[in-house]
Amino acid sequence: MMHSHLALPALLLLPLVYGQNAPSSSKRGLVYVPNAEHMSDDSIWISESSDLTWYYNYESKPSPAFSNSKLQFVPMLWGASTTFLADVTSQIENGANITYVLAMNEPDGGGTTGGSAIPAETAAETWQREIEPLKKMGVKLGAPAVTGAPSGKVWLQNFFNACNGKCNADFIPVHWYGNFEGLASHVGEVRAAYQNLTMWVTEYANNNVDLEESQVFYNQSSQFFDRIDYLTHYSYFGSFRSSVSNVGPNAAMLTEKGKLTDLGSWYLGGAATGNIPHGAAGRNTFFAGSAITVFFASIWSLI
Repeated sequence: MMHSHLALPALLLLPLVYGQNAPSSSKRGLVYVPNAEHMSDDSIWISESSDLTWYYNYESKPSPAFSNSKLQFVPMLWGASTTFLADVTSQIENGANITYVLAMNEPDGGGTTGGSAIPAETAAETWQREIEPLKKMGVKLGAPAVTGAPSGKVWLQNFFNACNGKCNADFIPVHWYGNFEGLASHVGEVRAAYQNLTMWVTEYANNNVDLEESQVFYNQSSQFFDRIDYLTHYSYFGSFRSSVSNVGPNAAMLTEKGKLTDLGSWYLGGAATGNIPHGAAGRNTFFAGSAITVFFASIWSLI
């Protein structure tokens, strides 16, 4: 792993004091990863003290666990669906508050890391059929959420070329796995390429690092996101127990016993808990979200 030692603004280095509540943010959402063995964990994300305002589940239909919650559902067209438009239209007609949709989860990635592996030309055709019509209904459209690897940049360029002006996205989703310097650099590069669009970060974590490094990354990244006006939504990838985490136990928001870690409590706007996450040796779990680690050597920019 490459680590940059660039000087960071003082604000990004301020630690959270034990017992002190983390700053709240209306930008925060939930990447929902259900655990059939521990469905009671779902209640954590919708507790009265939770800071979260929205969620997505990699599907076109909402999760029953959050049907009566304050969380706004954001449907996703994960792959080359032929029913997405009908599913979302039906929800809107039945009174659901659908104001955003997401598209194609890591289409440049492979199935082993949760990518939908769709050719850019196929994705463009699917978008025009299943997503573009929603714009006339007042829904804001998210571009495909590519990986943070160089292949993601190329895929997205090929997608918009194949669209030939017929895919009118409102915002760009970003994924990142790696250190903060790489994240900040990547956000700056995406902004430079798509200056007319707002940005969401829909998956991010510093995976497979020690606990202190994971916590520092979280504090730096959340403060960074909250300072950027063009970045309107973000969702940390870690809403699961440390024992089943495919991004390392220290990135998880829950311990192996289902208790909020410091990081998990901070993300919900609470104080540090002192609960230490532990992994499960030899356990290999696959989630819909990717676990790709991308390292990018370039100067990051807050823009």
